[in-house]
Amino acid sequence: MKMDKTKADIVKIVVFVPLTHTDKVRKAMGEADAGIIGNYEYCSFSSKGIGRFKPNDKANPHIGKANQLEEVEEEKIEVVCPKNKAKAIIKAIKKVHPYEEVALDIYPLINEEEL
Repeated sequence: MKMDKTKADIVKIVVFVPLTHTDKVRKAMGEADAGIIGNYEYCSFSSKGIGRFKPNDKANPHIGKANQLEEVEEEKIEVVCPKNKAKAIIKAIKKVHPYEEVALDIYPLINEEEL
């Protein structure tokens, strides 16, 4: 599948993943057709950082304990995809991501021709 660069229906999905699961999440995104740029597939960009959170009494955290602040080394993984594939890609992410609540962002993009 080649992404049509003339349409503004491309989005960027950004997801935050503990280091233990980054390869699994990247693979799931690629298999769901995220990260196609021209003749290249499975394209992504990652940067490392620290995720911080405090689960409440109702949480069932993969890492940490209720009512205690936690810090976890995570990767921020960024991919592009057609907007009409985004829901399927997010579903694929959530299927393999270990967190109860997956932190992700979705950004609309424009291409050079629209500037």
